[in-house]
Amino acid sequence: MENNFKYKFKLTKSAINKIKKLINKKKNKKKKFRIYVTGGGCSGFQYGFKFEKKNKLHDVIIKNKKIKIIIDPISIQYLKGGKVDYIENLNGSKFIIKNPNAKSTCSCGASFNT
Repeated sequence: MENNFKYKFKLTKSAINKIKKLINKKKNKKKKFRIYVTGGGCSGFQYGFKFEKKNKLHDVIIKNKKIKIIIDPISIQYLKGGKVDYIENLNGSKFIIKNPNAKSTCSCGASFNT
């Protein structure tokens, strides 16, 4: 099950459930989940995830099932049409982004090039 948003950005059920679980921890109760893109990584850009109490003036706020996702305006342009998933396997657990805008990605999936 996926959720579509105005910005053509999706979260899988697995990602939503993990974000809810992390937010429900006592220290994160009043925080929002930020997804962002920065320069760096082996492919040029890299994805980042963190919790923040406050959003910035021009942030895009996506509300879904009692969670709030924050994405800054620069990052959202790289994430349009993308999908965030959360996976657990023998290699560990992590959030991943399937990004149709990426022309190439590194082998771990943490960075990309447009």
